Amino acid sequence: MSTIEIDSRLVAARFDLEDAIRAGDTWGANCGPAALAVVGGMTLEELRPHLGDFETKGYTNPTLMFDCLRRLGLKFRVRSNARETPADPMTWPNFGLARVQWTGPWTRPGVPPRAAYRHTHWVAAMEVEGEETNVFDVNCMCVGGWVSLSEWSGHVVPWLLKQCEPKADGGWFLAHVVEVERR
Repeated sequence: MSTIEIDSRLVAARFDLEDAIRAGDTWGANCGPAALAVVGGMTLEELRPHLGDFETKGYTNPTLMFDCLRRLGLKFRVRSNARETPADPMTWPNFGLARVQWTGPWTRPGVPPRAAYRHTHWVAAMEVEGEETNVFDVNCMCVGGWVSLSEWSGHVVPWLLKQCEPKADGGWFLAHVVEVERR
């Protein structure tokens, strides 16, 4: 594992870019397991046996994520928001996970909410006192995974949408916020 200099106040990932690529190629690791591994203080390989039917599905829906957190013995609290409303936007966790919902044809009024499930992305988040929220995104492993929320929303999100969600309209909201008690 190579070493990348990140803010020492952030929880360092116990895996690097090469580990993430290897786990992705070997067993399909992606955003859900990566975010959970960081919050759980584990490597991707240490996490793998706790992922239930992830390898069969290839994705982490909220039910699977919550089951994984329980299997790991982590204490957590969930806030959810099926559709963002301007009057009630959700806030990022102080320490934990966020399930980001990309917006597009699948989030229009009248479309069943389940249609939106495949257009989501898991990240970890952490507050450092006096600073903006930091976001851990597996797509940012070349810099250790952690970036500021402004960098993530201003640079990473547009790139992700272009690469992974070409029918997205550029919007997003927090569909689930999971506050995790730090060990």
